[in-house]
Amino acid sequence: MSTVFSATLLKKYEVSYNQCPECGLLQTQPPYWLDEAYGDAIAIADTGLVMRNFSLASKLSAFLYLSLDPKGSYLDVAGGYGMLARLMRDYGFDYYWDDKYCKNLLARGFEYEKSTKPFDALTAFEVLEHVHDPLAFIQETMAQHHSRTLIFSTELYEGTTPPEKDWWYYSFNTGQHISFYQRKTLEKLAERLDLNFYSINGLHILTSHLFQITPLLRLATGKLALFIGLWIRKKLGSLTMADHSKLINQTGAQQD
Repeated sequence: MSTVFSATLLKKYEVSYNQCPECGLLQTQPPYWLDEAYGDAIAIADTGLVMRNFSLASKLSAFLYLSLDPKGSYLDVAGGYGMLARLMRDYGFDYYWDDKYCKNLLARGFEYEKSTKPFDALTAFEVLEHVHDPLAFIQETMAQHHSRTLIFSTELYEGTTPPEKDWWYYSFNTGQHISFYQRKTLEKLAERLDLNFYSINGLHILTSHLFQITPLLRLATGKLALFIGLWIRKKLGSLTMADHSKLINQTGAQQD
Protein backbone atom coordinates (compact mmCIF):
# COMPACT_ATOMS: atom_id res chain seq x y z
CA MET A 1 0.00 0.00 0.00
CA SER A 2 1.14 3.55 -0.60
CA THR A 3 0.19 6.75 1.21
CA VAL A 4 -2.20 8.84 -0.89
CA PHE A 5 -3.20 11.65 1.49
CA SER A 6 -3.43 12.64 5.14
CA ALA A 7 -6.30 14.12 7.14
CA THR A 8 -7.10 15.34 10.62
CA LEU A 9 -9.28 12.96 12.64
CA LEU A 10 -11.22 13.91 15.76
CA LYS A 11 -10.01 17.45 15.02
CA LYS A 12 -6.53 16.71 16.40
CA TYR A 13 -4.84 13.56 15.01
CA GLU A 14 -2.96 13.81 11.72
CA VAL A 15 -3.49 10.45 10.04
CA SER A 16 -2.19 9.01 6.78
CA TYR A 17 -4.48 7.15 4.35
CA ASN A 18 -2.99 4.29 2.34
CA GLN A 19 -4.29 2.60 -0.78
CA CYS A 20 -3.66 -0.79 -2.36
CA PRO A 21 -3.19 -0.34 -6.13
CA GLU A 22 -4.24 -3.93 -6.82
CA CYS A 23 -7.59 -4.17 -5.01
CA GLY A 24 -8.41 -0.54 -4.21
CA LEU A 25 -8.61 -0.97 -0.43
CA LEU A 26 -8.14 2.46 1.16
CA GLN A 27 -7.50 2.67 4.87
CA THR A 28 -5.92 4.70 7.59
CA GLN A 29 -2.61 3.89 9.20
CA PRO A 30 -3.04 1.46 12.15
CA PRO A 31 -5.65 3.25 14.30
CA TYR A 32 -4.40 4.29 17.73
CA TRP A 33 -7.30 6.67 18.44
CA LEU A 34 -10.20 4.19 18.58
CA ASP A 35 -10.70 4.24 22.35
CA GLU A 36 -11.46 7.92 22.06
CA ALA A 37 -13.47 7.56 18.85
CA TYR A 38 -15.73 4.97 20.51
CA GLY A 39 -16.51 6.84 23.68
CA ASP A 40 -20.02 6.16 22.36
CA ALA A 41 -20.40 2.95 20.36
CA ILE A 42 -22.61 4.76 17.83
CA ALA A 43 -21.51 8.22 16.75
CA ILE A 44 -23.81 11.09 17.69
CA ALA A 45 -23.63 12.30 14.08
CA ASP A 46 -25.20 9.09 12.72
CA THR A 47 -28.56 10.72 12.08
CA GLY A 48 -29.36 8.21 9.33
CA LEU A 49 -29.45 5.20 11.67
CA VAL A 50 -33.24 4.85 11.89
CA MET A 51 -34.06 5.40 8.22
CA ARG A 52 -31.14 3.18 7.19
CA ASN A 53 -32.43 0.29 9.30
CA PHE A 54 -35.96 0.58 7.91
CA SER A 55 -34.62 0.60 4.35
CA LEU A 56 -32.21 -2.29 4.94
CA ALA A 57 -34.84 -4.39 6.70
CA SER A 58 -37.22 -4.21 3.75
CA LYS A 59 -34.47 -5.04 1.21
CA LEU A 60 -33.10 -7.81 3.38
CA SER A 61 -36.53 -9.35 3.90
CA ALA A 62 -37.00 -9.61 0.15
CA PHE A 63 -33.57 -11.12 -0.35
CA LEU A 64 -33.90 -13.72 2.41
CA TYR A 65 -37.40 -14.69 1.35
CA LEU A 66 -36.55 -15.10 -2.34
CA SER A 67 -32.96 -16.40 -2.14
CA LEU A 68 -32.51 -18.20 1.20
CA ASP A 69 -34.76 -20.00 3.69
CA PRO A 70 -37.58 -17.80 5.06
CA LYS A 71 -37.83 -20.21 8.00
CA GLY A 72 -34.09 -20.23 8.69
CA SER A 73 -32.20 -18.60 11.57
CA TYR A 74 -30.25 -15.38 11.11
CA LEU A 75 -27.88 -13.27 13.19
CA ASP A 76 -27.04 -9.57 13.02
CA VAL A 77 -23.41 -9.25 14.17
CA ALA A 78 -22.25 -5.86 15.42
CA GLY A 79 -25.97 -5.27 15.72
CA GLY A 80 -25.83 -1.93 17.52
CA TYR A 81 -28.93 -1.08 19.52
CA GLY A 82 -30.76 -4.09 18.08
CA MET A 83 -33.04 -2.21 15.72
CA LEU A 84 -32.44 -4.37 12.65
CA ALA A 85 -32.89 -7.64 14.54
CA ARG A 86 -36.16 -6.36 15.99
CA LEU A 87 -37.43 -5.19 12.60
CA MET A 88 -36.56 -8.53 10.99
CA ARG A 89 -38.47 -10.37 13.71
CA ASP A 90 -41.37 -8.02 13.08
CA TYR A 91 -41.23 -9.13 9.44
CA GLY A 92 -41.44 -12.76 10.58
CA PHE A 93 -37.82 -13.95 10.44
CA ASP A 94 -36.10 -15.88 13.22
CA TYR A 95 -33.47 -13.22 13.85
CA TYR A 96 -30.94 -12.69 16.65
CA TRP A 97 -28.55 -9.99 17.83
CA ASP A 98 -24.87 -9.89 18.81
CA ASP A 99 -22.53 -6.97 19.54
CA LYS A 100 -19.68 -6.96 22.05
CA TYR A 101 -19.34 -3.16 21.97
CA CYS A 102 -22.92 -1.90 22.14
CA LYS A 103 -25.89 -2.38 24.45
CA ASN A 104 -28.91 -4.23 23.09
CA LEU A 105 -31.87 -1.91 23.60
CA LEU A 106 -34.44 -3.05 21.04
CA ALA A 107 -33.93 -6.81 20.53
CA ARG A 108 -33.69 -7.83 24.18
CA GLY A 109 -34.41 -11.49 24.76
CA PHE A 110 -32.97 -12.47 21.38
CA GLU A 111 -29.25 -12.24 22.04
CA TYR A 112 -26.85 -14.71 20.46
CA GLU A 113 -25.95 -17.67 22.65
CA LYS A 114 -23.24 -20.20 21.85
CA SER A 115 -25.74 -23.02 22.10
CA THR A 116 -27.75 -21.50 19.22
CA LYS A 117 -27.81 -23.71 16.12
CA PRO A 118 -25.80 -22.63 13.04
CA PHE A 119 -27.19 -19.61 11.20
CA ASP A 120 -28.30 -19.62 7.57
CA ALA A 121 -26.70 -16.19 7.15
CA LEU A 122 -25.09 -13.39 9.10
CA THR A 123 -25.60 -9.69 8.54
CA ALA A 124 -23.17 -6.87 9.32
CA PHE A 125 -24.52 -3.55 8.12
CA GLU A 126 -22.25 -0.49 8.19
CA VAL A 127 -19.53 -2.49 9.93
CA LEU A 128 -16.65 -3.16 7.53
CA GLU A 129 -15.67 0.51 7.34
CA HIS A 130 -14.92 0.24 11.08
CA VAL A 131 -12.57 -2.74 10.62
CA HIS A 132 -8.84 -2.46 9.89
CA ASP A 133 -8.41 -6.14 8.96
CA PRO A 134 -11.56 -7.10 7.02
CA LEU A 135 -10.23 -10.51 5.99
CA ALA A 136 -9.62 -11.59 9.59
CA PHE A 137 -12.92 -10.07 10.74
CA ILE A 138 -14.94 -12.03 8.17
CA GLN A 139 -13.05 -15.28 8.79
CA GLU A 140 -13.49 -15.05 12.56
CA THR A 141 -17.14 -14.01 12.34
CA MET A 142 -18.07 -16.86 10.00
CA ALA A 143 -16.13 -19.42 12.04
CA GLN A 144 -17.61 -18.28 15.35
CA HIS A 145 -21.19 -18.42 14.10
CA HIS A 146 -20.86 -21.43 11.79
CA SER A 147 -22.10 -19.70 8.66
CA ARG A 148 -20.68 -19.26 5.17
CA THR A 149 -22.92 -16.38 4.15
CA LEU A 150 -22.38 -12.76 5.17
CA ILE A 151 -24.71 -10.01 3.95
CA PHE A 152 -23.41 -6.52 4.59
CA SER A 153 -23.42 -2.90 3.51
CA THR A 154 -20.68 -0.33 3.12
CA GLU A 155 -20.41 2.68 0.81
CA LEU A 156 -18.20 1.85 -2.17
CA TYR A 157 -16.02 4.27 -4.10
CA GLU A 158 -14.94 4.09 -7.74
CA GLY A 159 -11.89 5.07 -9.73
CA THR A 160 -8.15 4.72 -9.29
CA THR A 161 -7.85 7.69 -6.94
CA PRO A 162 -9.60 8.13 -3.57
CA PRO A 163 -12.66 10.38 -3.32
CA GLU A 164 -12.08 14.06 -2.54
CA LYS A 165 -11.73 14.94 1.12
CA ASP A 166 -15.26 16.32 1.27
CA TRP A 167 -16.67 12.77 0.82
CA TRP A 168 -19.06 12.44 3.74
CA TYR A 169 -18.20 8.77 4.31
CA TYR A 170 -14.69 9.54 5.51
CA SER A 171 -16.28 10.78 8.75
CA PHE A 172 -13.09 12.54 9.82
CA ASN A 173 -14.69 14.14 12.87
CA THR A 174 -15.77 10.83 14.43
CA GLY A 175 -12.60 8.86 13.66
CA GLN A 176 -14.62 5.65 13.36
CA HIS A 177 -14.42 4.96 9.62
CA ILE A 178 -10.98 3.53 8.89
CA SER A 179 -11.40 1.28 5.80
CA PHE A 180 -12.99 2.02 2.43
CA TYR A 181 -13.72 -0.38 -0.38
CA GLN A 182 -14.27 -0.69 -4.09
CA ARG A 183 -16.19 -3.50 -5.77
CA LYS A 184 -12.89 -5.10 -6.76
CA THR A 185 -11.79 -5.01 -3.09
CA LEU A 186 -14.81 -7.13 -2.15
CA GLU A 187 -14.21 -9.45 -5.12
CA LYS A 188 -10.62 -9.95 -3.93
CA LEU A 189 -11.89 -10.72 -0.40
CA ALA A 190 -14.26 -13.31 -1.85
CA GLU A 191 -11.38 -14.89 -3.76
CA ARG A 192 -9.20 -15.09 -0.64
CA LEU A 193 -12.10 -16.59 1.36
CA ASP A 194 -13.07 -19.04 -1.42
CA LEU A 195 -16.55 -17.53 -1.53
CA ASN A 196 -18.81 -16.06 -4.18
CA PHE A 197 -19.52 -12.32 -4.24
CA TYR A 198 -22.78 -10.64 -5.24
CA SER A 199 -24.02 -7.08 -4.94
CA ILE A 200 -27.59 -5.92 -5.37
CA ASN A 201 -29.17 -2.59 -4.45
CA GLY A 202 -26.68 -1.83 -1.69
CA LEU A 203 -26.64 -5.36 -0.26
CA HIS A 204 -23.24 -7.05 -0.62
CA ILE A 205 -23.08 -10.81 -0.19
CA LEU A 206 -20.13 -13.13 0.45
CA THR A 207 -21.35 -16.71 0.35
CA SER A 208 -20.62 -20.31 -0.47
CA HIS A 209 -24.02 -20.45 -2.23
CA LEU A 210 -24.67 -19.80 -5.89
CA PHE A 211 -27.40 -17.19 -6.34
CA GLN A 212 -29.22 -15.94 -9.39
CA ILE A 213 -29.63 -12.19 -9.42
CA THR A 214 -32.87 -12.12 -11.39
CA PRO A 215 -34.82 -9.05 -12.53
CA LEU A 216 -37.49 -9.97 -9.95
CA LEU A 217 -34.90 -9.98 -7.16
CA ARG A 218 -33.57 -6.61 -8.29
CA LEU A 219 -37.08 -5.15 -8.23
CA ALA A 220 -37.95 -6.79 -4.91
CA THR A 221 -34.83 -5.41 -3.20
CA GLY A 222 -35.09 -2.07 -4.97
CA LYS A 223 -38.11 0.08 -5.76
CA LEU A 224 -40.62 -2.51 -4.56
CA ALA A 225 -38.80 -3.42 -1.34
CA LEU A 226 -41.23 -1.67 1.01
CA PHE A 227 -44.30 -3.28 -0.57
CA ILE A 228 -42.67 -6.70 -0.85
CA GLY A 229 -41.64 -6.43 2.81
CA LEU A 230 -45.24 -5.83 3.88
CA TRP A 231 -46.37 -8.80 1.79
CA ILE A 232 -43.67 -11.00 3.36
CA ARG A 233 -44.73 -9.89 6.84
CA LYS A 234 -48.27 -11.01 6.09
CA LYS A 235 -47.10 -14.23 4.47
CA LEU A 236 -44.67 -15.30 7.23
CA GLY A 237 -46.62 -13.86 10.13
CA SER A 238 -44.96 -11.18 12.22
CA LEU A 239 -43.28 -12.36 15.43
CA THR A 240 -44.08 -9.10 17.24
CA MET A 241 -46.89 -10.42 19.42
CA ALA A 242 -45.44 -13.94 19.77
CA ASP A 243 -42.21 -12.38 21.05
CA HIS A 244 -44.22 -10.15 23.39
CA SER A 245 -45.97 -13.17 24.92
CA LYS A 246 -42.72 -15.13 25.18
CA LEU A 247 -40.92 -12.30 26.97
CA ILE A 248 -43.86 -11.63 29.29
CA ASN A 249 -43.88 -15.30 30.29
CA GLN A 250 -40.10 -15.31 30.80
CA THR A 251 -40.25 -12.17 32.90
CA GLY A 252 -43.05 -13.61 35.00
CA ALA A 253 -41.10 -16.84 35.53
CA GLN A 254 -38.03 -14.90 36.61
CA GLN A 255 -40.06 -12.81 39.02
CA ASP A 256 -41.67 -15.95 40.50
